[in-house]
Amino acid sequence: MNGIENLFIGIAGMIGAGKSTLAAALGEHLGIDVYYEPVADNEYLDDFYKETARYSFAMQVYLLNRRFQQHQEIIWKGRPAVQDRTIYEDSVFAKMLANSGLMDARDYGTYVQLFRHMSNFMCKPNVIVYLDVTPETSLERVQQRSRDVESPIKLEYLQALHTEYEDFVAEISRVIPLVRVSWNQFRDVEEMAAVITEEYLDHSFLRAVKEWPDNT
Repeated sequence: MNGIENLFIGIAGMIGAGKSTLAAALGEHLGIDVYYEPVADNEYLDDFYKETARYSFAMQVYLLNRRFQQHQEIIWKGRPAVQDRTIYEDSVFAKMLANSGLMDARDYGTYVQLFRHMSNFMCKPNVIVYLDVTPETSLERVQQRSRDVESPIKLEYLQALHTEYEDFVAEISRVIPLVRVSWNQFRDVEEMAAVITEEYLDHSFLRAVKEWPDNT
């Protein structure tokens, strides 16, 4: 596909939305690099889900550091790439944890300052694809993939997260082109790639969130 020499795609969405699946499919279809969310080697993940309030700040700082490193590597290499979960979403999780009383207000303030300082050095993705699923669907998919570390996740946690994601989509779409997909089933990756490339080639800035037509 022509015109993707510098294309940087970010895949955003709730836990279990299908980000890794779409990132892999787009990477193969477009022939571009794929960067996955650090899960298998995340040394805080198990402790975070067992004692969320205790490890929330350490977890978020760890993820911010890893995601920043990954984000910058994409920029430095100068090759087209797709990233499974964007660095901007880390702030979504941190805000939800703070609002839910699972992160100390002082820690959250420190996290926000750190995120803002780091964001000054970040080049934005060309387009973000937001995979929109309900908290109920998110929980169902988490349960289906049966990762032991995710077993403590409750619907209430995902409902709070979804609320913050709605705010995130409204805010980020003011500065980065965003394609919102009702991801109730896997879409045709060729069609998705065509839409993403169109947004990249035809729009340098997109104020309105673009809704993906639900043909189901």
